Amino acid sequence: MFGIGMPEIMVILVVALLVLGPRKLPEIARSLGRGMAEFRRASNEFTRTLSASLDEPPPEAKPKPTAPETKPPAASPAAAPKPDDE
Repeated sequence: MFGIGMPEIMVILVVALLVLGPRKLPEIARSLGRGMAEFRRASNEFTRTLSASLDEPPPEAKPKPTAPETKPPAASPAAAPKPDDE
């Protein structure tokens, strides 16, 4: 476990007991355990999300929209020839 043997773990626990005291040590160990569990859950969720996104097929390319058809401008009533009423 990270190259730490049993003697090193015992030294760390004794120093922690002396520094933190017997009342605070269980509380800190409990909060450390909860933090590690939350980190593990977040890590697993990230791994699942990443593998799911790699497994799904890529989205199909949508065809590019073409330019709308241009219609000739409608003749305005002012430009229309007037009948001769004479």
